[in-house]
Amino acid sequence: MILTTTNSIEGHKIQDYLGIVAGVSSNIKTSFSFKTEKNMNIIEDIMNKAKEEAFQKLKTNAIKLNANAVVGISLDLETDAGSYFFVSVTGTAVKVV
Repeated sequence: MILTTTNSIEGHKIQDYLGIVAGVSSNIKTSFSFKTEKNMNIIEDIMNKAKEEAFQKLKTNAIKLNANAVVGISLDLETDAGSYFFVSVTGTAVKVV
């Protein structure tokens, strides 16, 4: 599965556009420390976990459409009250040759 933020894939021809796909992470909650450096590490770990979960769901949804690539991917990061984190990724599922 090829994933890209660009609208084309160098060396590949898009044969068919299959539809818009998305992947959204579950609401991942965390708690914080009194130390700023520790908080930054906690936030980085949580955001990476949420991003990975969202991309896995995006790939699963693209596979359901028989896609072998997703182009034009955009990523949106959200936080609610500073302790819940959400990541949403959206792109166009395509068949490339």
